[in-house]
Amino acid sequence: MNSTLQNESTGTESSAEKQTFVMKCGGSTLAALPESFFADLRELQSRGTQPVIVHGGGPAISDNLAKLGIETEFVNGLRKTTEPVLDVVEMVLAGSINKQIVRLIQRVGGRALGLSGVDGGLIQAKPVSNHAEIGWVGDVTGVKAEIIQGIVGMGYMPVIAPVGVDASGQRYNINADTAAGAVASHLGVSRMIVVTDVPGIMKTIGGEKKVLSSVSVQEIEDMIHTGEIYGGMIPKVRAAIACIHGKVREVIIVDGSEPQILSRVLGGETIGTRIIRMQ
Repeated sequence: MNSTLQNESTGTESSAEKQTFVMKCGGSTLAALPESFFADLRELQSRGTQPVIVHGGGPAISDNLAKLGIETEFVNGLRKTTEPVLDVVEMVLAGSINKQIVRLIQRVGGRALGLSGVDGGLIQAKPVSNHAEIGWVGDVTGVKAEIIQGIVGMGYMPVIAPVGVDASGQRYNINADTAAGAVASHLGVSRMIVVTDVPGIMKTIGGEKKVLSSVSVQEIEDMIHTGEIYGGMIPKVRAAIACIHGKVREVIIVDGSEPQILSRVLGGETIGTRIIRMQ
């Protein structure tokens, strides 16, 4: 790995970390974002800040399975990934959604290159512990950061679909949040951005809903327990927590529809919610 990324022991931000950031976004969220969001990505790229994008695509997978008449079973809220389901997962994530994101970036003049975790063995995986119940779902065992660095070095934004592979060539469906956290950690990035359709984590203060600028993982769990975080916000915050992996110490949840949101966050503006892992 590039030595500029191996800087965790010093406690200082490496030059590569200043230049590169990891962004996670659901496929349906990215597709709904305004053109100005992708123009902001292009501007960041033109100024030497290189985005690395990891995306999901659950709703589109469900739609395509329904169209093809492939039934799926859910185990504890997670889709059981049989071989026919895995074919559709790869087709949608590494195919239609991945290329749609690349096209959106290129349409505004950005430079993007789409790939999945299978390409070059980028995301190495193994079966999850309950694979007998849930099928071909994987945990990340390694990320070939040099592939991402090579793409960035050529001046392209990597757009990564979270499908992993093992040494035998078996594919795995990887949770996009887990994959994004692993990519960020292997790149040596301590902070990553999760783009959603909400302004951040809200809390009622003085009878008014306000966005919390910073919150710890434990505080989030407490707010879920007390009911302050509820409904559709629970999976959003749990997904963000899943990105806090390895060297990743904080995740920032932002609303992608906010003007120039990425430039503002990277410029140090207090916006959205920072979720921090306490020492």
